[in-house]
Formats: sequence, C-alpha cells, structure tokens
Amino acid sequence: MPQTTTIETLTVTRPFKVIAFICGIIVVLLMIMGLASTDWLMALGWRQGLFAHCIEEGAPTPLPFNMPDPPGCYPARDSAYIKAAAALCVLCLLTDIAATILTGLGLRTQDHRDKHKYYRFAVFCMALALVSLLIALIIYPICFAAELNLGNRTNWEFGWAYGVGWGAVIFLVGGAVLLLCEKESEEIYYKEKKTVRDDIGSGGSMIGMGHHAGRSGTQLA
Repeated sequence: MPQTTTIETLTVTRPFKVIAFICGIIVVLLMIMGLASTDWLMALGWRQGLFAHCIEEGAPTPLPFNMPDPPGCYPARDSAYIKAAAALCVLCLLTDIAATILTGLGLRTQDHRDKHKYYRFAVFCMALALVSLLIALIIYPICFAAELNLGNRTNWEFGWAYGVGWGAVIFLVGGAVLLLCEKESEEIYYKEKKTVRDDIGSGGSMIGMGHHAGRSGTQLA
C-alpha cells in the first residue's frame, strides 16, 4: 500500500530584526550629525565640537582657553580628550554601519545558518559601537571639567550634539537587545498531506486520503 507525503513549508518573519535594522540606520544618521556639529560644548561667544571650535562675533575676551584667534571656526584644540572622544565616535559610526549591513544580510538570506552567523556578528559590532560611544560621552565632560579653570566663562552647557550622542546610545541598546533576546526571529510551520493508494489489478483506486496540519517547528535565526 504505497503512500505519498507532501510537506508544505510556510515561513513567517517576525519584525524584531527589522526593527534592529532600523535602529542601526537611525544611529548612523545621529552619529553623522553629532560628528559634523560644533555644538557639543557651548558658552558665551564659543562653540566647541569634536573636530572644530567656533568663535562668534563680539565674543567677550579673554576667550575660553585663552585662544587668540579672531571670530570664525578653527580646527579643534589639541586636547587629548577631544581627540580620544572623536576617535571613539568615529569607531562607533563605522562599527554601527557594519552591524547594520550584517543585520540587513541576515534579513535577506534564506539560509538559517547564515542568518544566525550574520546576526551574531551584528550583535558584536553593535556592542562595540555602544561601548565606544559610552566611553566617549563619559570622558568628554569629565576631562572638560578638569580644565574648567581655563574656560574664562561662568556658564557652560552641553549642546544638542552631545544629546544626540545619548540618543544614539538608546537606539544602540534597543538594536542590540532585539538582536540578542529574540533569537526565534523566524518560525517555520509545516503542513503535511498524506495520500494512501491501494492498487487493485491493473487499475488503481484511491481508498484514503488524510490531511494533517498539526505539526509545527521553530527555526532559530
């Protein structure tokens, strides 16, 4: 009594990895904005970023850190903490780009082993980006406070670009958590159909047909 079995496979993609991919893109945009801005640290007539500082027209003298320059924008001061923060932020941007690309490749591929490999490396890159950015955001204000006596200003405040860095931290944490915690990103449902045939003489007649759809399995991404 020969039997034939047909298995139909249905793959359902959950949105967690897609959201992690979007978080990575948002971090790229935020980091570009933060790196390009001079509004990390601000005082009267003075704006300071990671790669440049600007002196405004009519800025009271003496200028912060006794700078002798006229109004305009100039390369960032030769301070170790500014260079370190800039390098760490660039590292964050590059590793987040890598994590975003790896997540996109994981979403695109149909091979579940490749998916797991891409997501695993994406988590590593995103974690490295997060650690780099956190170190930069912590050492920047701490080291600036150590040279505050040279600031020649009473009031200092951190600008929107510094806040953008903390916004990037939030999205990095969210993306990493989604990649780490939701490992069952795709669920495979198996629909099994069995056909039983009984051949009588020279002809064949179908005597039974069963339909079973109760088996399901889960594939780890």
